[in-house]
Amino acid sequence: MLYAIIGTDHPNSLEKRMANRPEHLARLKQLQEEGRLLLAGPFPAIDSVDPGPAGFSGSLIVAEFPSLAEAKAWAESDSFVTGGVFSGITVQPFRKTLPA
Repeated sequence: MLYAIIGTDHPNSLEKRMANRPEHLARLKQLQEEGRLLLAGPFPAIDSVDPGPAGFSGSLIVAEFPSLAEAKAWAESDSFVTGGVFSGITVQPFRKTLPA
């Protein structure tokens, strides 16, 4: 089943985000190679593709996991959580409707 993982950044966490990004991306690339990643990306803190020093307010990952418990375990072990980028995460089931 697909699960949406929504992480909310701590204020002023851009430096931590950039420091933890290589490990974070490696985990996402592994999901992609396994054919389990639907989409992933950050929420810019301002209305811009490149928010510069304004940074990001969080991230969204939609990926396939065998269960909600496994999706939560994966999210909780991500470097954005362990590295102090995210102040919190939400993990919930997701049903893709479109595009088909």
